[in-house]
Amino acid sequence: MQTIKRYPNRKLYHTEQKKYITLEGIAELIRNGEEVQVVDYSTGEDLTAVTLSQIIFEQEKKRGGFLPQSVLAGLIRSGGDTVHTVRRTLESSLGLAQDVGAEIEQRVRALIDSGELDAAEGERLLEKLLAQGKKLPLVVQPFEERLRDALSKRGIPTREELDELNRYIDALAEKIDELNE
Repeated sequence: MQTIKRYPNRKLYHTEQKKYITLEGIAELIRNGEEVQVVDYSTGEDLTAVTLSQIIFEQEKKRGGFLPQSVLAGLIRSGGDTVHTVRRTLESSLGLAQDVGAEIEQRVRALIDSGELDAAEGERLLEKLLAQGKKLPLVVQPFEERLRDALSKRGIPTREELDELNRYIDALAEKIDELNE
């Protein structure tokens, strides 16, 4: 894990490379598959989520907005719980050789458990998704490719999209912190 220290002057220092690093530099590390942790130099507080949100914020400004406003507003309303739930369920699915139906059921159960869906809504959604899942080809594509396609068709973001979203949220939180200072 790459450790980045954030100093009171907001400069970021990469402890392994022994040099200052920019937000773009951190984004590049993440794109290259590196795990990154950002900590406050003075307190040791974990600032990873805030920093990654700041990166997303900066990238959002450059691109002119890749996320629909409805998604952003929904994330703010949910207080981040939605992102956490989706991330947890997606991470649990990576590398597991489960069939699509079991994966769908697991994710819907997680939404019910987190309170985002009531039990009746969850059961109805599960029935609909499982009915759709039966229409997917069973042998033609490798499992991971089928799962990726099924999730994409249902509008569930990829790990990369979630990572990007987490970085955007961290950037937003950082901006809010800056405004509150």
